[in-house]
Amino acid sequence: MASFKPTSGMKTEAKKGLDWRKEHGRGGTRIGIARARDIVNNKELPLRTVKRMYSFFARHEVDKKAQGFRPGEDGFPSNGRIAWALWGGDAGFRWSKRIVESEKKKQEKAHDILKN
Repeated sequence: MASFKPTSGMKTEAKKGLDWRKEHGRGGTRIGIARARDIVNNKELPLRTVKRMYSFFARHEVDKKAQGFRPGEDGFPSNGRIAWALWGGDAGFRWSKRIVESEKKKQEKAHDILKN
């Protein structure tokens, strides 16, 4: 089964998320912390994990509109901002989206070949 290496941008964000969580004692879940550790440790992530990451980002993109998500806002970093970072931040969202879309196209192509 395919696995995928995190990018340097993802590692930077995940480290930031772990540091914020340690400093503020909040934000993210056990799963988010585990994901951040995997990313920081450059662990190859299986497709099922990449899909979970993409789902997380798609569900939580709305958190980016909340107070405290951006530097200079009251409450920065918000719980949502910390969680976002733990999963690899914007770099992780782009990366997971690109992989999920690519894998979907491969499946569709394989399905079309089998159909004909």
